[in-house]
Amino acid sequence: MKTVLVVEDSRAEQRLIVALLQQVGLKVALADSAESALKWLEDNGQPDLIVLDIIMPGLSGLDLCRQLRANPQLENVPIVFCSSKAQDFDQFWALRQGGNAYITKPFDPSDLVSTVCEHLN
Repeated sequence: MKTVLVVEDSRAEQRLIVALLQQVGLKVALADSAESALKWLEDNGQPDLIVLDIIMPGLSGLDLCRQLRANPQLENVPIVFCSSKAQDFDQFWALRQGGNAYITKPFDPSDLVSTVCEHLN
């Protein structure tokens, strides 16, 4: 079973994303900040994919993405950004930092699922 680490500080968004990904048979781990994501990665190793919010307390998703891309064990883990930042520049910058895909909130549930599944294969 593939494991997806969801890094999202909003409880409502967490519940929605977890429910959607579990429906398609994925194991989902949750972190509510970049710092707790780093701790999870330290304890659990490499997930198959990371869904990453950008705006969070403490380190931003962009900061976390840069750290992951600098880590030889995690540099190839697909990262799907899921953010309310909807400007073209935001998407460009997130992908430039090492993200593999970018979904804007509020998102279509099928878009999230198909994007995640596409990057898991």
